[in-house]
Amino acid sequence: MIRHIVLFSAKDPKDVQTIHEGLSILRGIPDARTLEVVLNEKHDALSDEIDVVVYGEFDDEAALAAYKAHPLYQESIRRVRPLRETRIAVDFTAPGKD
Repeated sequence: MIRHIVLFSAKDPKDVQTIHEGLSILRGIPDARTLEVVLNEKHDALSDEIDVVVYGEFDDEAALAAYKAHPLYQESIRRVRPLRETRIAVDFTAPGKD
């Protein structure tokens, strides 16, 4: 299983909710086992730069590629890219998982 985590920060704090909404359309893509789009609750006093987190679990690289090829993924990019300051993505195979 591949875990896909993407962290976003907004250029302007007033756009955080719009970014969250633009990323939430990703839930309509059927290729993920799990897909969460959440606001960072910023409980860590030393690091509050990230505003929105996307967390996904995919069966394999093919499922992740299908997710990224879906039209809703492109629409999400169109909505979010102009508003975001930072985008950091991490993909890894979950240890001990299939």
